[in-house]
Amino acid sequence: MGIAGWLRELGLERYEGAFRDHDVDTEILPQLTADDLINIGVTSVGHRRKLLAAIAALAARTPIAMAAPSPHPPVRADAERRQLTVMFCDLVGSTALSARLDPEDYREVIAAYHRTVAEVVKSLDGFVAKYMGDGVLVYFGYPRAHEDDAERAVRAGLA
Repeated sequence: MGIAGWLRELGLERYEGAFRDHDVDTEILPQLTADDLINIGVTSVGHRRKLLAAIAALAARTPIAMAAPSPHPPVRADAERRQLTVMFCDLVGSTALSARLDPEDYREVIAAYHRTVAEVVKSLDGFVAKYMGDGVLVYFGYPRAHEDDAERAVRAGLA
């Protein structure tokens, strides 16, 4: 049912233009407040109360259809838990190396290290979560889990 038909059923068809001019549709209807109704031109207290009561009754009859859309997808009640293997990989001796090299050269060494770690992790189906200076935080088991994620993490660390 459209807003125009609904207003006619209530005997308040005089507000059809106001609802249309303010883009009030069935999706917005449940969110209207008394102040909103005043702002769109429903000046009569009786008419506002009648509209608010009709909106509440309509929402009670059809809660799913009238509910405001959720900004988040519904959470599944049967979500599975799984193990996550976390690995932190750090470049040994990087502080001493940074003292010996130009900042630009040191940045290139760290970038090459990050690329190498990322390649190894990707080849073992891991996920680089974050680069932190000369360290890399890696997840195995996210976004896709494997039976041997812990072993994959060890293999990545050794590589």
